[in-house]
Amino acid sequence: MADFVSGAVTALGKRKISEETCRKWGYRVGDYNGQTVHIADYWNPEGTEVVAQKVRFPNKDFTITGKMKEAGLYGQHLWRDKGKMIVVTEGEIDALTVSQLQDNRWPVVSIPHGAKGAKKALSKHLEWLLGFDTIILFFDADEEGRRAVEECAPLFPPGRCKVARMADFKDPSDAHQAGKSAQIIDAIWGAKVYRPDGVLSGSELWDALTTDDELVETATYPWDGVNTITHGLRRAELVTITAGSGVGKSAVVREIAHHLLREGETVGMLMLEESVKRTARGLMGIALNRPVHLDMTPWAELPEEERQARRQAYEAVIGNDRLYLYDHFGSTEVDNLLNRVRYLAKGCECGWIILDHLSIVVSGLDDGDERKAIDVAMTKLRTLVQETGVGLIMVSHLRRPSGDRGHEQGAETSLSQLRGSHSIAQLSDMVIGLERDQQDEKTKDITTVRILKNRFSGETGIATHLLYSKDTGRLTECRPEFVAREEEDDDPPF
Repeated sequence: MADFVSGAVTALGKRKISEETCRKWGYRVGDYNGQTVHIADYWNPEGTEVVAQKVRFPNKDFTITGKMKEAGLYGQHLWRDKGKMIVVTEGEIDALTVSQLQDNRWPVVSIPHGAKGAKKALSKHLEWLLGFDTIILFFDADEEGRRAVEECAPLFPPGRCKVARMADFKDPSDAHQAGKSAQIIDAIWGAKVYRPDGVLSGSELWDALTTDDELVETATYPWDGVNTITHGLRRAELVTITAGSGVGKSAVVREIAHHLLREGETVGMLMLEESVKRTARGLMGIALNRPVHLDMTPWAELPEEERQARRQAYEAVIGNDRLYLYDHFGSTEVDNLLNRVRYLAKGCECGWIILDHLSIVVSGLDDGDERKAIDVAMTKLRTLVQETGVGLIMVSHLRRPSGDRGHEQGAETSLSQLRGSHSIAQLSDMVIGLERDQQDEKTKDITTVRILKNRFSGETGIATHLLYSKDTGRLTECRPEFVAREEEDDDPPF
C-alpha cells in the first residue's frame, strides 16, 4: 500500500452516500498532488489484498495506480462466490448507490473501465458471475451503455441475464441525487430478461394481431391471371421478373408501371438499358395504344391532333408528379444505385420501384466475380426493401438451359436457371418467369407467364398468356389455342 493514495472514510454529501456505505466499500477521500480526490480500492479476486486504485479528480478525470490487470470487479471481494442475484453497474459511485439502497446486503459490483471495457471485464470474471442465479446489468442509459448491454448480455446463458433501465435518469447516482431512489429499486426488481433486438415472445403479439395497421397493402398487376395466383403486388416485397434475351421483360415492366400510374400509385423507374426518353415514349405508347417509339416523324411534322394526343398521354402517365426516372445508361456502382433507390422511396415517396436489370448493376465491377457481386447486391436490395417498405420489381437474366433449346425458343423457365447466384431466388418474395418461342410463326407473339416462386401464398405454375400486338404495342391476356386457330375460324382471340 506504500505507493497507493491514502485517505479517510467520510460521507459523500453531494452524492448522498453515507459514511457507513463508504466504510463497507473502503471508499475514501484523500489528497493527490494538492487536489482532493476520491479513492476506490480494487482488490484481487481472492479478496486478500488491494492490487490497484482508481483515483478520481473533481473534474471526473481519473488515474489508475497499481496493477488493474490483477484486480477483480470493483466490490467483488465483498460478496460470496454464489447467490440468487447480483447487479453490475457501470461506475463505482453507482455501485455504492445501489448497495446503500439495499442496506449494503445484496451483491453489487462495478466494471473498472466503463462501458467500452465492459465485455472484456465481465468475460474475465464470467465464472464468478455465473455463480449467481440472476445477473442484472444496470448500465448507463446512453448509447455506449446500450451498446455495452448488447455486447455483454450474450455472455450469459439464456434467461439468466436481465437488464435494468430507467426512463428519466442516466444512471443510479443521478436518480438518487434527485431524490428518486424508488426508481432505482423499481428498475432492479422490474428488470427484463435480456432478448436481442428483433426477438419477440409470442405472448406479446396479441395486440398486433388484433389491429388492422398490419394489413397487407396490395396493388394489382395489369393481368387478371397473374393477380389470381400472386394475389397482387405488396409493399415491402421484392419481385423478380426473369426471361431469356429478347423475350420482352422490359415491355412487361413498362406495362406494370403504366398500370400502377393509372391506379394512382407513385413509381420510380431505373431502366438501365434504355434512355429516359425511350422509357417515356414506351409509357406514352401504352397510354395511346400504339407504339409511338417506332414513329420517327419529327415533332414539327406531326399533325396537330397527334401532338395533342401525345401531350395528353404525357400528362396522364408521365407529367403528373407520380413518375420518377433515373437518367443513366449503362452499369453503375451498387452503393450508388442503392442510394438512388433509397431516395426514390424516401425522398420522392415512391411506393413502387422498377429496376431493369440486376445483371447490368454488377457488370462494371473489376474483379469479375459476378456471383459474389450479385450476392452482395441482392442482400443490400433485400435489406433496403425492408428498411423503406417499398415494393421493388426487378428484372434478372437467365443462364442458358442445358440442351439445344434455349429460352428464346420457348424453353421453360426455372429458379435454378437464374443467372449468377442462388441469392436471387432465395431473397425474392416472388419470381415470375416469361417464356416465348421467337422462331415459331404461330406463337412468336405469345408470352407464357409462369410463377416460379410465391412466398405469399405458395401458389405457382402458369398464370396467364400475353399476346403482343404490333399495331398497339400492348400486351394483353389471351388464350393461346384461340390465337393458333385465328386463321382457321372467327373465334375471338381474347
